[in-house]
Amino acid sequence: MKNENKVLACVDQSRYAVHVADCAAWAARRIDAPLELLHVIDSHPERATDDDHSGAIGIDAQESLLAHLSAEDEAHAKSAREQGRLFLNRLRERAILAGAARVDVRQRHGSLEDTLIEQAQGLRLLALGRRGKGARTHENELGHHVENIIRALKLPILTVSEEFKPPERVMIAFDGGTAIRRGMEMLSSSPLLRGLPIRILMSGNQFGGQAKSLEWAKQTLSRASSEVTASLVPGDAGAVVEKAVKEQEIDLLIMGAFSHSPLRALLFGSKTAELLRSSHIPILLLR
Repeated sequence: MKNENKVLACVDQSRYAVHVADCAAWAARRIDAPLELLHVIDSHPERATDDDHSGAIGIDAQESLLAHLSAEDEAHAKSAREQGRLFLNRLRERAILAGAARVDVRQRHGSLEDTLIEQAQGLRLLALGRRGKGARTHENELGHHVENIIRALKLPILTVSEEFKPPERVMIAFDGGTAIRRGMEMLSSSPLLRGLPIRILMSGNQFGGQAKSLEWAKQTLSRASSEVTASLVPGDAGAVVEKAVKEQEIDLLIMGAFSHSPLRALLFGSKTAELLRSSHIPILLLR
């Protein structure tokens, strides 16, 4: 399947995979785009073994051991491919039942981040779990690949962490920045949000052009929905957004992502990462 205008869903064999597939199927159906389910098999998995290979051994024993380990690796790779194939076919059937018209699957060996960077050209949207098979059980933990992938890819990324349901109420966290403005212009002409109530939220005060920026945002999104409201609320952006999401029972949050460098985020924290960790609803990140 060619990448142009495609929705790509990155899935692993974790309980979050069905949430990603459901979310991607919804998006693909809304924008009438083909969907591809991508499963990346780590080429260098860390597998523990109880065998003791220590000590001095002869040349023949070394060759026998290498042959044995090579056969183990080959068998493991074959098993992983077969398990992945069955896993992807089940998700494909689920996505079709959810309304995605054109669904393909792909399995690759290698690094997840490198594979996604390679596949990103021409994509319309990437669907990604905020946690995955490698994440620990803590509910607010981000998968260790997530922030790196989001920073590396310059395209819309729809992230999920829990069971997905089609959104009925959408909120856009608007900070007036270039990325979110470009994203809102794109959304204004996209069928993704068509017909859904959209709430635009900006934190700050009514000085320095915020009110004017908010009016621009409202007018821009009115092309996508007949029900657009906008509000300016003082306070910390993260806290304001998190409170509004809960009080207004928002189903989908849209926001810009990682506008500062990784070093600044390390020193001062990142609002994007905070919301990704704390929120339980899908978040569409605009880059």
